[in-house]
Amino acid sequence: MREDDLDAVMAVERRAYPFPWTPGIFRDCIRAGYPAWLLYEGAEVIGYAVLSIAADEAHLLNLCVDPAAQGRGHGRRLLKTVLRLAQGHGAQRVFLEVRPSNPVAVALYHDHGFNEIGRRPRYYPSADGREDAIVMAMELLADE
Repeated sequence: MREDDLDAVMAVERRAYPFPWTPGIFRDCIRAGYPAWLLYEGAEVIGYAVLSIAADEAHLLNLCVDPAAQGRGHGRRLLKTVLRLAQGHGAQRVFLEVRPSNPVAVALYHDHGFNEIGRRPRYYPSADGREDAIVMAMELLADE
């Protein structure tokens, strides 16, 4: 992902989330050098992932597939790619936060070996004020 991609990324982000990241958040991630990847279908951006890696830990900051393209395995493919890339950058464990109100994402992460390790109270904005985040983590094994 580059700053030139932000219009396409923001179009997906706004379709996917009632409280989307801002262009400035994506721009800050890119400028900080966080690994960020796009998923294409033909010439169209249909998903993306942003990862922070420090020492031997990675934090999946954002993984999104356009709602129109969901249910076809794109999220699984993108997550597998991100996990391989995190491992390739020396990460031994990966953390993420996910909304409890997103059971499809929670199931995806569980299916790939993530476990709930805690909660962050009132982490996400929501229609009712704030929503907790489920904090999840997984260990990346040497032979994955």
